[in-house]
Amino acid sequence: MKLGVIGLGNMATALISGIVKKGLVSPEDIIGSAVHEESRTRAAERFGIRTTASNREVAAQSEVIVLAVKPISLPVVLEEILDEVDENKLLISVAAGRTTKWFSEYFPHPIKIVRCMPNTPALVQEGCTAVCKNKNVTQEELQEALVLLESCGMTEVVSENLMDVVVGVSGSSPAYVFMFIEAMADAAVKGGMPRKQAYRFAAQSVLGSAKLLLETGRHPGELKDMVCSPGGTTIEAVEVLEKAGFRAAVMEAVDACIEKSRNL
Repeated sequence: MKLGVIGLGNMATALISGIVKKGLVSPEDIIGSAVHEESRTRAAERFGIRTTASNREVAAQSEVIVLAVKPISLPVVLEEILDEVDENKLLISVAAGRTTKWFSEYFPHPIKIVRCMPNTPALVQEGCTAVCKNKNVTQEELQEALVLLESCGMTEVVSENLMDVVVGVSGSSPAYVFMFIEAMADAAVKGGMPRKQAYRFAAQSVLGSAKLLLETGRHPGELKDMVCSPGGTTIEAVEVLEKAGFRAAVMEAVDACIEKSRNL
């Protein structure tokens, strides 16, 4: 496979890192482009891939093209690669708020487009990426895209009308989780624990809890009840969270994020 990556920011380098580590594509078969020379040099030195300032060159030399640029930059990028993308090339977009229909309107011929929404834990190969496709992408091509995206974490195929929901529940949610970790650590510091140690305790507890849920498949309410002993410390904390409207606040935050994504 000849893989092209347009844009060499955090998400792009996370994907390249996972692909190279897992041996899915040889570095010499990957070419990336970026506006800034510093980004190109860093990617070339870190991964051993070829780099260029030309998006058109990337599209011309690739069978699969990852579009890893900001949504505002997409019209310019698509104009540059328009003549190099035919019906046989597969486009993979990580741009928020840009539908497969939106992409199709830029080309005078049918295109194959896979749209995905990753999140920042992909930087440590623990991402959660939602994926959908247009009708021109075959199941074999979708599977090819999934294999690439799974190199930096879990992937799930969803219907495109759920992509805005994905933004709320996974795309943006690391920010909510980081706030939760920071708040727990602040309380631990208030109780006398050194801050660095507090962050480790809080973060590992979140990591372990998530892993327990995913690996056991048990309902989160059931797992919560396992921690809440009668008359114990945990149920006291849970009561405070309920009185403060913890669940409602989280739901409202996710709702607001979904609504914002729908209006982009």
